[in-house]
Amino acid sequence: MNKPVADRNSFLGFTTSIEEAKVLILPVPYEQTTSYGTGTRNGPEAIIKASNYVELFDEELGIEAYLQGIHTLKPIEFETKLIEPSIEKIYQTVKRLPIKDKFVVSFGGEHSITYPIIKAYKEQFSHISVLHIDAHSDLRDEYEGTIYSHASVMARVMEVADIVQVGVRSQSKEEYNLVKRKNIRTFYMHDIQKNKQWKEQVVSSLRDNIYLTIDLDGFDPSIAPAVGTPEPGGLMWYDVIDLIKLSIQSKTIIGCDIVELSPQPYSIVTDFLAAKLAYKIISNLVYLKSS
Repeated sequence: MNKPVADRNSFLGFTTSIEEAKVLILPVPYEQTTSYGTGTRNGPEAIIKASNYVELFDEELGIEAYLQGIHTLKPIEFETKLIEPSIEKIYQTVKRLPIKDKFVVSFGGEHSITYPIIKAYKEQFSHISVLHIDAHSDLRDEYEGTIYSHASVMARVMEVADIVQVGVRSQSKEEYNLVKRKNIRTFYMHDIQKNKQWKEQVVSSLRDNIYLTIDLDGFDPSIAPAVGTPEPGGLMWYDVIDLIKLSIQSKTIIGCDIVELSPQPYSIVTDFLAAKLAYKIISNLVYLKSS
């Protein structure tokens, strides 16, 4: 493999040809249904910009995973503000990617991007579980007039894949009742605080093929404040990292997205956290395959 070439417009500030890359970064600057804080359309660019300052060497794993090859794709362009054509464009874009041969990390944008991505994955992978890290259930059948709202994304995902939710601490009564009625595996924060085995229980609830979707408001706002709907009492950094590592060790993570960054001019904390999170996921995948 040729050595990665410096490129500040690419994730981590380096690029590898798409043919040689083992990892693809897909920016999805989509924002049509946000209902509180806005600006998620700027999330992908902010993550890539912050990633230029992430240390390339992982001191825990002892590797420089970027040398395995990472290629940053051009952001998806949305020619219309109509929701359904935009959702369809995300689906068609991901469907054309070599998702069985390369690990794709998508940067949102609002959380509604996850459904068309999962729809594309479901056509190429069987027995998928979606590991959903989020402060919210996102299980409303529709919200503010659309079934493709960020608040409805997991209701749509459930139509094509199993879901396991982690970090939930805000939901409507209807969502709560749906979780009970359909026995949706949900790890609420108030339970996580009292359960030392929660990570193992999450992983044992998942199928062998895992798609990972991380809404950054799943983290506590003390470490990730720049999100559309921050909720107190969230997951901390090592909670999430250790869960991801255990998932990688026990199952197969086939793809992931990181969504709902709403960059703020007064703080780059969340931008950097999202960039480092993406690289940690990639590094742990590389380490496991090489060990």
